[in-house]
Amino acid sequence: MLWTLLMILAAVALDQWTKYLAVTHLQPVDTLPLLEDILHLTYLENRGAAFGMLANHRWVFMIMSTASIILLLVWLFREKPKSWWIRSAAAMIIGGGIGNMIDRVALGYVVDFIDVRAIDFYVFNVADSFVCVGCGMILVWTLYMELIAKKPAMDILLGTEKKETESA
Repeated sequence: MLWTLLMILAAVALDQWTKYLAVTHLQPVDTLPLLEDILHLTYLENRGAAFGMLANHRWVFMIMSTASIILLLVWLFREKPKSWWIRSAAAMIIGGGIGNMIDRVALGYVVDFIDVRAIDFYVFNVADSFVCVGCGMILVWTLYMELIAKKPAMDILLGTEKKETESA
């Protein structure tokens, strides 16, 4: 569990460091194209939830985020999952949640700066990335476990089941 705690702390530290860099270097220039019209670093103060949804409902997000972080921490330390994949996913979600919570409490908004313009996506930050990747990892793990549980059925569907040979 020590590695899980270190991963959480590393996620929070990386998120806060990149936001500090965004505030000090991007806020004065607004946007910095890394690849013109593909990827920019753009300073944005997000007062909503993920990707700016439901702006100006800060307390709702703070309560929901705090409850989610606490529940996930309790589950993580009570259940102690053996899978490093699940522990890593949980650490990413918790670290990202804490990173954005620090902004909400300290600033009243979340600093976003990663601006993927090639697909006209929302501006986001490292904490958002950790939360999304962690959730994606849990989805992949869940699908994998479901496939393992249904392996005999999948073998029949795919025609890959082992045929029993009759002995004479």
